[in-house]
Amino acid sequence: MPQPSPYIRLYDRVVLGHPRLVVLALLLVFAFLGYQIKDFRLDASADSLILEHDRDLKYSRIIAERYHTGEFLLLTYTPRADLFAPESLANLKNLREKLRQLPRVDSVVSILDVPLLANPLAPLKELRGNIKHLEDSGVDVNLARKELKESPLFQNLLVSPDLRSTALQINLTPDPTYEQLQKRKTALRDKEYEGAITPEERLELEQVVKQYHQRQELLNDQRHEDIGRVRAIMERYRDNAELFLGGVPMISDDMVTFVKKDLKLFGLGMFIFLVLMLGMLFKRKRWVLLPLLCCIFAAVCMMGALALFGWQVTVISSNFISLQLIITMSLTIHLIVRYGEIQAERTVTGKRQEVIEMVRTIFKPCLYTSTTTIAGFCSLIMCDILPVINFGWMMTTGICVSFTVVFLFFPASLMLLPETHPKARRRFGLSLTSHFADFTKSHPAIIYGSTAVLAVLTFGGMTRLAVENSFIDYFRKSTEIYQGMKMIDRNLGGTTPLDVIIDLGEPAKPAAPAVGGDDLFGEFQEFEAAEQDEKYWYTSSRLELVEKVHDYLDSLPATGKVLSLSTVTKVMRQLYGDRSLDNFGVTLLFNQLPEDFKKIILNPYVSIPDNQIRLSVRIKDSLEHLKRDALLRQIQTDLVEKLGLKPEQVHLTGVMVLYNNMLQSLFRSQISTIGFTVLALMAMFLVLFRSLKVSLIAIFPNLLASIVVLGVMGLANIPLDMMTITIVAISIGIAVDNTIHYIHRFRREFPLDGNYISTMFRCHGTIGNAMYYTSITITVGFSILVFSNFIPSVLFGLLTGLAMVMAMLAALTLLPRLIIFFKPFGPETQLEG
Repeated sequence: MPQPSPYIRLYDRVVLGHPRLVVLALLLVFAFLGYQIKDFRLDASADSLILEHDRDLKYSRIIAERYHTGEFLLLTYTPRADLFAPESLANLKNLREKLRQLPRVDSVVSILDVPLLANPLAPLKELRGNIKHLEDSGVDVNLARKELKESPLFQNLLVSPDLRSTALQINLTPDPTYEQLQKRKTALRDKEYEGAITPEERLELEQVVKQYHQRQELLNDQRHEDIGRVRAIMERYRDNAELFLGGVPMISDDMVTFVKKDLKLFGLGMFIFLVLMLGMLFKRKRWVLLPLLCCIFAAVCMMGALALFGWQVTVISSNFISLQLIITMSLTIHLIVRYGEIQAERTVTGKRQEVIEMVRTIFKPCLYTSTTTIAGFCSLIMCDILPVINFGWMMTTGICVSFTVVFLFFPASLMLLPETHPKARRRFGLSLTSHFADFTKSHPAIIYGSTAVLAVLTFGGMTRLAVENSFIDYFRKSTEIYQGMKMIDRNLGGTTPLDVIIDLGEPAKPAAPAVGGDDLFGEFQEFEAAEQDEKYWYTSSRLELVEKVHDYLDSLPATGKVLSLSTVTKVMRQLYGDRSLDNFGVTLLFNQLPEDFKKIILNPYVSIPDNQIRLSVRIKDSLEHLKRDALLRQIQTDLVEKLGLKPEQVHLTGVMVLYNNMLQSLFRSQISTIGFTVLALMAMFLVLFRSLKVSLIAIFPNLLASIVVLGVMGLANIPLDMMTITIVAISIGIAVDNTIHYIHRFRREFPLDGNYISTMFRCHGTIGNAMYYTSITITVGFSILVFSNFIPSVLFGLLTGLAMVMAMLAALTLLPRLIIFFKPFGPETQLEG
């Protein structure tokens, strides 16, 4: 038996010589970090869906501040009775008042609050004094019904086309402190990115970032509380109406809620399943208890460390817990299997010698697999999305934590347990791995042919990879959030917001109309010059341009409701006749509009100081075959080529643009991720194996097993999104583990008889069994996630299971077949048998 290295002898003296102290120290660390978990948070804010240093993000914040577009919730209300029946309106009024009383609700807009311009219709010059609301006494409900149904402003926005449903817009109170911190953080980040930040500003940035995250956590908690209160109010009215809640804040909050539920579901379900699987595989209490304790220790220590150092955990990186369970369980299973082999071989005597031999023979391959798995996750650092970058660093840290916990706690705890002797029994799965060995020996043509076909299908599937995805596709159709989003999407104007901004160039002051005989002109002489400029800014030529853009956007199948300055002219033409308005008519029109109407249809859609107009578009998120990137490109191109605008005049912004930027970055990053990972793994294989031939043999099945997942995604039309991007890094990490363990064992076993076939059978019966145990345990364990209501969690579970299966198949068939064919460990010195 080879003599242990100095490092192993040191490990023997420190860890195995003082196992109680080691376990006690780990328990103290576990207790300390476990206490920190109280501060562990999940975040699904907009920051987790955007690119770092995205220019569109900066522009979107400018537009949001300029036009005061804050956060809001949409509540749909479909009464059992007629919408305009007295009892329905009374319930709607009560619902609105309850919502207004919530502490962080700024206002609530419903059909009861919007101005009615034709109740009854009055001459334009008398419009200001003729405004009524639906809840006013003496209002004509039938005229109100007709106006709300036919109005270009309210139809398909506040009321559904069939007048069965209405929507309440719940405007949430903005947080000035958060907005100021966000502005300062962005300004300092930009300086840092440009390399112009001073040491004082860098210190300020650290403080601002800390305050920003603290404020963000507070707001997230408040939003969760607000949404809970809104839903509690909704419950009181469900006997008389069908209600659904929507809006971006609700989507973000529900995503976090679903992920938290999945963590609990996965944790409890995986715990129960692992107990059953480990008991079935090893039939010993200690081999159930020790792996579970290692998994719990590693996960708790990592979660506590994240909470302690304030590391942001997003929906993207929430999978780190389940991945850490994979890595930790894999390490412990390899230790258990190797320990059983040592006891069966009886090459050493005494428990301490058995444990040190276990560590000596398994430490190096486990270190190799951990290092190469880290390389796979480091590929995520090349992405432009901050949460994805953080996920790469998080998994790097998590792997180090798992490796440390396993190689300290497992051997030390094993030393404290009573010494046992192995029982002669048939090992679970041994016949299956033997069948794989027989198949690999007897059917090389089938293996090579299947590999070729699989490679072709994989690359074909990868060419079909898409990044088109929508928020509604994240949830099961049976969930309330899906039904509510679909209701808003189909009947109340669409789900995803998009802003189209048109710059009109330098402001041009039109000449004021001459004072003549019409008394209507007299009132304009009372205004100051600046106010006159504001009145006269609304010219017929500008409104014609807005109307052309508005009608174009409205004609697109993917758009729901479009709102702009053109909406008010459409309303007026509907009321006062279909005739074009000259400059005087336009000036008179906007002068006569009541103030509450201006707040709805004027102020959010024009910025006179910036000579700029805004068109608010809602996209039908659930529209089948919607290509969001293509739609944005089409709008940008058509406004220039078809409507004659200059490219610099047109800007698209809003949630849809930012989300699309993120998705497109994910798609581009896949190429660089795969390329970086292959080069990194090849370099590491050369260092580990010191052989170009072995490295090339190792890289091919490893790469194939990894990219098969992307091919399946393409063939199954599973889109690449903020969560499935991690599958490549995950599958590479899994495949690398199996590859390194198998090659390391093969290289150690081959000198025993110098025969490749015999060595393969021995490897399948030893390390192959450990690989099989790991794969089946984790694959079936992750199948628990198919019960999730959060579709990305379902896909994560299924694709991770697929990655495990493919890695095992490649390592037990293609990898040994390539080793036998190329003979990288030298010529055979003995024939088989």
